[in-house]
Amino acid sequence: MSVPSQQTNFTPDDLLHMPDGKFLELVNGQLVEKNTGFKSARIGGKIAVLLSEHVEKNRLGWVNGADAGYQCFPDEPSKVRKPDVSFIRAGRLAAADEPSGHCAIAPDLAVEVVSPKDKFSQVSTKVHEYLDAAVQLVWVVDPVGEEVLVYRQDGTRAILTGKDYLDGETVVPGYRYLVADLFKPPAGVATE
Repeated sequence: MSVPSQQTNFTPDDLLHMPDGKFLELVNGQLVEKNTGFKSARIGGKIAVLLSEHVEKNRLGWVNGADAGYQCFPDEPSKVRKPDVSFIRAGRLAAADEPSGHCAIAPDLAVEVVSPKDKFSQVSTKVHEYLDAAVQLVWVVDPVGEEVLVYRQDGTRAILTGKDYLDGETVVPGYRYLVADLFKPPAGVATE
């Protein structure tokens, strides 16, 4: 992937029209490449599927994958972030208002799955940006440590390990999934 270098400041609209735009975020007018990896993408996809099934079954709202852009940050109106998985509750976004580009409404849940090249400081910055934008719940999924860090709008945090359940709390009511199962390889795949 090549990131255009001629222009120094990009706009959210520029990002929408770039061929590789789904792999990029926009911060301070600069393009930021989203780090990816096979394992982190697989886990993010698994979370998106599990969350989508629960949300659809219970008619709870919208679930999006890694290429959904959010332009909802009060400190920088042109910033675009793309969580690996996101959820917006029903009632906050009507079907008639579904954006064709970036969403101006902050998600209720943002999920970041740590990729091999991610730096702790970058992930931490995203968590704070989401919370500052009024995201109610942020899950940071660590495939290496096989744990999930949970950040809540009220400032409380939790570290979940394999024996714990990832819980949608009041944000995604009824959603519970054993953390250890997030990291298991797909059924039928040899483990050795």
